[in-house]
Amino acid sequence: MSATLVKEVKEHFIKKFKTHPLLIFSPGRINIIGEHTDYNGGFVFPAAVDKGIAAAIQKSDAGNCTAIALDLDSTIEFELDKLKPSKEGSWENYVFGVVAEIQNRNKVIGDFNIIFKGNIPGGAGMSSSAALENSVVFGLNELFDLGLTKTEMILISQKAEHNYVGVKCGIMDQYASMFGIKNNALLLDCRTIESKAYEIDFKEHQLMLINTNVKHSLSDSAYNDRRSACESIADMLQIETLREATEQDLEQIIDKVTPENYQKGLYVIQEIERTQKAAKAIENNDLEKLGALMYGSHSGLQHQYKVSCAELDFLVDQAKKNKKVLGARMMGGGFGGCTINLIAKEEAKAFGKSVSKAYKNKFHKECSVYFIKLSDGTHLVK
Repeated sequence: MSATLVKEVKEHFIKKFKTHPLLIFSPGRINIIGEHTDYNGGFVFPAAVDKGIAAAIQKSDAGNCTAIALDLDSTIEFELDKLKPSKEGSWENYVFGVVAEIQNRNKVIGDFNIIFKGNIPGGAGMSSSAALENSVVFGLNELFDLGLTKTEMILISQKAEHNYVGVKCGIMDQYASMFGIKNNALLLDCRTIESKAYEIDFKEHQLMLINTNVKHSLSDSAYNDRRSACESIADMLQIETLREATEQDLEQIIDKVTPENYQKGLYVIQEIERTQKAAKAIENNDLEKLGALMYGSHSGLQHQYKVSCAELDFLVDQAKKNKKVLGARMMGGGFGGCTINLIAKEEAKAFGKSVSKAYKNKFHKECSVYFIKLSDGTHLVK
């Protein structure tokens, strides 16, 4: 958590609204392995990180609500009984969506003011959207004593994204941001919404993120397309989600789906299996196995699910050339964002420098290297 960030939103809030706010920190997340499996009822392996969103929130007696995104220097005023989505891509839809979904559960909230700011790198695939949604629902739950459980809160955040933002996301991002445990990753079963915590101590190795600093525009529509392809395969197999399917099941309908969709279904089934194997590898302290599974995940995302891009593939190829990198893959929805790398600590800085240079030579733009710590989930800051 960033104390500086919290202090900044608190000071802005007091200056603007002349009252002391509740303070919330809601983290972004990484995902070690298990990509695009959450909306298929599968397993994912995320962890909350020490970058996130700090929010200051308090009741308002002005007759309306005010939300301020400090990063964007943008302010919006709105009334609780006149909510409707803003134009696509507007940050306020994350706030409006959460408020609307709380009201849909017949919970009564009053007017409020909120100011927030984040230090999650933009477009990094570290779920700044889930962190924002969770900070709003968590703050409103505290402020108006709504009695929501953490599970209810993340379902509200997810629905906000579906209905106001237009991204049919799974539950992983909201879950990891809300339930994160310091120094732990969570093997989350997205069917039961229950997780098992695994303490992460890679000894001489560490996780390192490299941000491509690109976000290709087709990401949201392609995400929804892939989700509907998976749902249609599940319908054909007469099962709820691809979690219930085997590779043999998929072969039964090979002549009823396009080759592209067959590969997408196959990727999901194999990635669910890889994620469970990764948990075993961590249990057994077998980092070589974990690294190999990460490379396998990237290959599937690149060639079968087709959500990678040239920049991500280049970074993973650079990782493969370095024996001190045990594994790497793209992380997040795809078409940009970060790679996650499992690397020897002694090599991390040198690799960061060499890959940054190679990336700039190839794409004529900078990539960014981040070192993260695994942190607690959304919480009140005293």
